[in-house]
Amino acid sequence: MMTKEDVTAMIISAKKQAGLTWEDIAEKIDMSPVFTHSASMGMNAFPEAKAEALVTALSLPQEAAAVLAESPNKVWEQTVPTDPCVYRFYEIVGVYGPTLKALIHEKFGDGIMSAIDFEMSVTREPNPKGDRVKVEMSGKYLQYNAW
Repeated sequence: MMTKEDVTAMIISAKKQAGLTWEDIAEKIDMSPVFTHSASMGMNAFPEAKAEALVTALSLPQEAAAVLAESPNKVWEQTVPTDPCVYRFYEIVGVYGPTLKALIHEKFGDGIMSAIDFEMSVTREPNPKGDRVKVEMSGKYLQYNAW
């Protein structure tokens, strides 16, 4: 039986062999590069039609589509990451997480930003001092309910 880890390995191999970027793959299936990568890594489930499109685009075995559409467990390493790029995001959340929470609460009330009804993009911004990485996140506000 094929697992999400098996399919992730197949996707990475097919991507590398075809010389594709995540943006190329996302364009082929008409999804965002952020969600395409996250679902390809097993952290989200593809809608069935998008899973089928990905399998076709990368010439993967047909049974991979069903695996890509399965609900994920969303389990990741709970230790501090050592990859410098990933660590910086960990650091940003550690340093600015309480600030973001306070500002969300001031602007919206007691609640959270959804990571389910969520969009994110990564773009390059030219800058004379050195190009900048621009990460934009947009999640639906979810109010806590008093019960």
